[in-house]
Amino acid sequence: MTSIGIFGANGRMGRALVTVAKEQQLPLTAATVRAGSDLAGTDAGELAGCGKLQLPLTETSLAEVEKADIWVDFTMPEAMLAHLQLAVAAKKAMVIGVTGLTDTQYAEVQAASRIIPIVWAPNMSVGVNLLLHLVQTAARVMGQTADIEIIEAHHRFKKDAPSGTALAIGNSIAKAIGRDLSQCAVYGREGITGERDQQTIGFATVRGGDIIGDHTALFADLGERLEISHKASNRNTFAQGALRAALWLKNQQVGLYSMQQVLGLADLT
Repeated sequence: MTSIGIFGANGRMGRALVTVAKEQQLPLTAATVRAGSDLAGTDAGELAGCGKLQLPLTETSLAEVEKADIWVDFTMPEAMLAHLQLAVAAKKAMVIGVTGLTDTQYAEVQAASRIIPIVWAPNMSVGVNLLLHLVQTAARVMGQTADIEIIEAHHRFKKDAPSGTALAIGNSIAKAIGRDLSQCAVYGREGITGERDQQTIGFATVRGGDIIGDHTALFADLGERLEISHKASNRNTFAQGALRAALWLKNQQVGLYSMQQVLGLADLT
């Protein structure tokens, strides 16, 4: 059976991945932390709160990367790119859930996918990936007359805004109605802004507390409005999707894949 490794297993998502891997009895054979971390040597299961796994956290290195067939990464862009270099060197597949990538950083992921199989997605949730299809249908029906806004909320610790998921929703909508999101997006409003330009797609960002992740696509016309929402109540939903992607990836050739492909949704719209 294909073995799985987790980069950044001490983080919020890393711990969720360890927990779900144990619940699903998946072959978790490596779990790493950054070099110099005080947590090195700690049992991954005990740190995650799911019981002892006899799997100590180790500092990330090429030797550790060799211990698993597919690696899952929900760290930060800079750390992920360093991990990606190790995965390429070891010819190991990767599932990447890191958001906030610059165009240059994403280009590095694309380049690596010519050497190893990679699944990259701004959101690994099954529900969110279904939402990406639903908003395209709504956009085709209402997008030429309705005002379109995307509202997202996350915990106080999230570092990028808007969220990668919000941007993915915006891109799905823009694609469905023939717009370029980079040209029509509006990120926040202040002061005397004048009347709303119907051709724009607006984004509103909320950060606070321990909100896991809420996303709403709003299509507001004169006399009616449609809201399509997804609310995550537990990080395990993202971990479940990522591990599902890891198991799917074991049968794939070199290339860059999406969660839409993992879930068989790519051809629905």
